[in-house]
Amino acid sequence: MLLEARNLHIAYGDATAVWDVTIDVDDGEIVAVIGPNGAGKTTLINTIAGLLRARQGSLRFGAIDLRSVPPHHFCRHGIALVPEGRRLFTTMTVEENLQIGGYRKDAREEQEQTLGHVFELFPMLKDKRQQLAGSLSGGQQQMVAIGRALMARPRLLLLDEPSLGLAPSVVSDVFRAVRRIHAEGMSILMVEQNVALAMEIASRAYVLEEGRIVAQGAPSQLLAQPRLREAYLGL
Repeated sequence: MLLEARNLHIAYGDATAVWDVTIDVDDGEIVAVIGPNGAGKTTLINTIAGLLRARQGSLRFGAIDLRSVPPHHFCRHGIALVPEGRRLFTTMTVEENLQIGGYRKDAREEQEQTLGHVFELFPMLKDKRQQLAGSLSGGQQQMVAIGRALMARPRLLLLDEPSLGLAPSVVSDVFRAVRRIHAEGMSILMVEQNVALAMEIASRAYVLEEGRIVAQGAPSQLLAQPRLREAYLGL
């Protein structure tokens, strides 16, 4: 198992956001976490990225106990996050934003090769490589954010709401790239508001409600449950 999160309990001060959550991601999987706004999805993925610390539970990445690893070393061990809202350096160029993602020593040694791969995935970024990131459209900025994470050459890519605020045609482009990244062998854990799209590409999915996992399984199994179909697909 690549990622094993067991009985995670995550809180902000005295306010508990995630209760006793257990999830796994195996090598080569796309795993989706779906649920309503405020369910704790971003809190969960930020904890797996090292931005937050769980109060209780265990978090392992391969043979590594992430609870004992400094947050700034999570990326060194092979975890990269594409955060909600993209979080680019808007006054820096596209290329500078991408290069920041490859700051690790191992990644720096392969930087030109990885940069070429990112430009192959997102050809429009190559044409705009010297343009300020803040001048790009929302969809182009999302491509930069994904590319920046790939520059770290991770084993696990964390995607937090990759379709948020994007036009449907742009969402299709972004998810087409996610499919290709996965086809090349990347393991992916994705929080996504577009349940239909998430279920279409995921190997497995977890449903998070009020900070707890209430259902899990293959997308076909979850979509066969009338309550979930009604709640998340309006069917």
